[in-house]
Amino acid sequence: INIEVQLTDQKNMDRRTLFYWSRIYNRGIIKGEDYSNLNKVITINILDFNFIDLDKFHTEFTLRESEYTDYKLTDVLEIHFIEIPKLEDGSDEKDMLVAWIEFLKNPESEKVRSLEMSVDEIREAKDELIKMSNDDTQRELYEMRAKTLRDKISALNEAERKGIKKGREEGRIEEKSALIRKKLEKGKTISEIADDLENTEENIAHLIEQFHLHIN
Repeated sequence: INIEVQLTDQKNMDRRTLFYWSRIYNRGIIKGEDYSNLNKVITINILDFNFIDLDKFHTEFTLRESEYTDYKLTDVLEIHFIEIPKLEDGSDEKDMLVAWIEFLKNPESEKVRSLEMSVDEIREAKDELIKMSNDDTQRELYEMRAKTLRDKISALNEAERKGIKKGREEGRIEEKSALIRKKLEKGKTISEIADDLENTEENIAHLIEQFHLHIN
């Protein structure tokens, strides 16, 4: 069983999931052993973002025939996606999966405090969480990981901002190129185009050269 918790969308969950599933499955036997010794591998992805284009918060994927969906090729592959944002407030808390998601969302919430009274596993998990928070080494590891995650998110956001800025700049250059092309087609000189666009003749000449525009 491979369990992953992902807090940010890296746009690669489908391929990442199959990659790690296959690595675990391949490790099931060594060279020379019979394929029948390969074991079933279950992958569970707990995501703090929406990924699957369906309304349900829990989706399961297996290997089935595309038309006869009741016909399963094999049961060795089982992949689950649990998308926390899709869990609705009115979900049945008696459902253990819902209970665990509530715990992951906020272990200090009123819902979880209520679940502690009736669900042994939730109470045990809460006790373990308290022990970890009181352990200096564990807390330091948690804080280091949290800082790494914050830095990673910050880097991704900065890369996205730079990408948007670059796209806008390229868009403006393309727009200016089209405008210069039209003016050249009308027979205007570089000097006249520079005056029209309130730019220098040097910059206009550079753009003409950069975009291989033809001067009449």
